[in-house]
Amino acid sequence: MPVNDAYHPYEPHRDTRRATRDGAGANRAALALHTIADIAAGFLGLWILLYLLEANQGNVFVGFVHGVADWLAGWSQDIFTMDVEGLRVVLNYGLPAVIYLLLGHGIAARVRRI
Repeated sequence: MPVNDAYHPYEPHRDTRRATRDGAGANRAALALHTIADIAAGFLGLWILLYLLEANQGNVFVGFVHGVADWLAGWSQDIFTMDVEGLRVVLNYGLPAVIYLLLGHGIAARVRRI
């Protein structure tokens, strides 16, 4: 018995000008935030490593890493004042690295859920 539905040989016409909500933009933004936080923490961790290994402070690369790490950790300088210089560097540069990682990854997770 024939059905009274109309015959549709093609899919219904979709409006291609309208934006889709597939989440690709949110994923890209989250990836960018995630990457920026990782790079910031990487520079701080690299400076800690270079300092503990007593890298040549006159080297251009070491100076660059130290400058970037100082800029990234400027807000947290001298939170910890200890007699042991190595421990002071680890804590004063390690704290911002951990905070950047936690904030960057947390914000990226929230952006992905949008």
